Amino acid sequence: MPTGTVRLHRVLKARPEKIYRAFLDADAMAKWLPPYGFTCKVHHLEAITNGTFKMSFQNFSSGASHAFGGVYLELVANERIRYTDRFDDPSLPGEIKVCVELRAVLGGTELSILQEGIPEVIPVEMCYLGWQESLAQLAQLVEPEIPG
Repeated sequence: MPTGTVRLHRVLKARPEKIYRAFLDADAMAKWLPPYGFTCKVHHLEAITNGTFKMSFQNFSSGASHAFGGVYLELVANERIRYTDRFDDPSLPGEIKVCVELRAVLGGTELSILQEGIPEVIPVEMCYLGWQESLAQLAQLVEPEIPG
């Protein structure tokens, strides 16, 4: 069954440590990960190599939701996160693999994301749009430096 691939690249005005934490903290993920118009519940998150996670997105307009989860394949502090995603819905089969890479650059962090194995029924351009919204919300979370 054919699958899709998405590649994203951003430079955020934040330290790699802060972005890395935003990808592995349940409360942070619930805030930035769901695209516009969705809420997120993190049901379980064990941010260790071979640890698992489970979450769901809910469409705020219709109330419809979809759950998904996966396994953390590799965690290199402040540099790389590799994990799998699998939807609970049998009409969205297969395993998605995601690699997030962080690199400190002048003025912030270069963020590269590769998402492979997107089920054929999900239009790749919709994945791009969703990720763009998520990354805009990620920037709003990690870029402000608010004193303690």
